[in-house]
Amino acid sequence: MVHAPPRPVPGQPPVRVNLYSDTQTRPTAAMKQAMMAAEVGDEQAGLDPTVDALCARMATLLGTEAAMFLPSGTMCNRIALLTHCRPGEGVLAHETAHILTAEGGGAAALGGVQIMPLPGARGQFDVPTLEAALLPRARYAVAQTLVAVEQTSNLGGGSVWESAALRAVADWAHGHGMATHMDGARLLNAVVAAGVPAAEMAAGYDSVWLDFTKGLGAPLGAVLCGSADFIDRAWVWKQRLGGALRQAGICAAACLYALDHHVARLAEDHANAQALARELAQIEGIAVEAPETNLVFFDTHATGLQATELAARLRAQGVLISAMGAWRMRACTHLDVDRGQVELAATAIRDVIADRR
Repeated sequence: MVHAPPRPVPGQPPVRVNLYSDTQTRPTAAMKQAMMAAEVGDEQAGLDPTVDALCARMATLLGTEAAMFLPSGTMCNRIALLTHCRPGEGVLAHETAHILTAEGGGAAALGGVQIMPLPGARGQFDVPTLEAALLPRARYAVAQTLVAVEQTSNLGGGSVWESAALRAVADWAHGHGMATHMDGARLLNAVVAAGVPAAEMAAGYDSVWLDFTKGLGAPLGAVLCGSADFIDRAWVWKQRLGGALRQAGICAAACLYALDHHVARLAEDHANAQALARELAQIEGIAVEAPETNLVFFDTHATGLQATELAARLRAQGVLISAMGAWRMRACTHLDVDRGQVELAATAIRDVIADRR
């Protein structure tokens, strides 16, 4: 699980490289201009033309009938699970899934939903694993009603599910009377990395969402997509959890701008992640997981520096990075990190470890 970034300490240098997360991105000047120019209205009443345009575009992009604008991806996950499941029902998901590890127990606290963890390499599982986890339909057993996947898998190293594997999971779930949900926080990273259209990746999933606050660089916003009936039912939960966003077009405009200008450039983040991984692999004691997208995970055990200690020492040099456990770390490339900053970060990591020795 990711630790909070070190708090600023008086006398520390300013942040020079922020690899803590792609959520650290800030809207560009052009994105801010698009936000200021947005036409707005009452989102709840369907009278905000910019929100409506974003939802229509997202439904087309992901091959669904309808879509709903929300402030965050976690809200998309929460509303999706509340819409699909009743209290006491079970969700099959990977043991590292965001819905299980990073949402404050929201599925259980708000929906009485039990998430049933599945093993699998790099944050993914397969049909035999699902078969092994299947419970009998009996009064004594949890009714398993939903299968959830995460594309890309964050704690799986930013790994990309292949379309065939996604389809096999969806077909199995539907064959056993279960619904399917895709946490698509970094779905477009997968699309760019694999060269597969988003609608093809999302085919077979009853709900899917995209986060705009990560590599796409918007200050807030995510869109949940599904059938017209699903989104209609999801609106009830949106109302229960806080209701409308009112003149939300100012935020939706940032998301539309991101779709126009920040998707193809995700390839730059992937290239920077590869470059960083190559640099880290040359540092004695660092074991690097080969990145598939914009997330670079590495192990510090052989250096003798625990992840939180290395993160703190790097912060003192103006480099922010995530500690993901005792020895595991994550560096996340994004539109606010260029190749020069990647090299600066690699040098800082090399120097800190050399100084330790």
